[in-house]
Amino acid sequence: MSFLKLLPDGVEVTVRATPRGGRDALDGVAELSDGRAVLKIRVKVAPEDGAATAAVARVLAQAAGVAASQVRLASGATARVKTFRIAGDAAKLTAALTQAATAPAGKGRK
Repeated sequence: MSFLKLLPDGVEVTVRATPRGGRDALDGVAELSDGRAVLKIRVKVAPEDGAATAAVARVLAQAAGVAASQVRLASGATARVKTFRIAGDAAKLTAALTQAATAPAGKGRK
């Protein structure tokens, strides 16, 4: 099972956010207890007034190689597990996110 779902106009990404994580970074892929795959993203900011969600969206945009305006929250505004939609070419987005998620720390992950 994948953390990505292909859409006609982009991809949908399931993320597990860790606010106050010490740095803004991708931490790879994990499986939740219910079997869903998620992309783990940690951010420095606290989960106050949507700041952590916005920071997660920026990290996701950087990993996908798109502008932050192409990333929007689909669900999970106040939850740790969130779903984002990224507009663009689904094949290119999938390749970029898969590469970023599997890159060794320091080699493409930030």
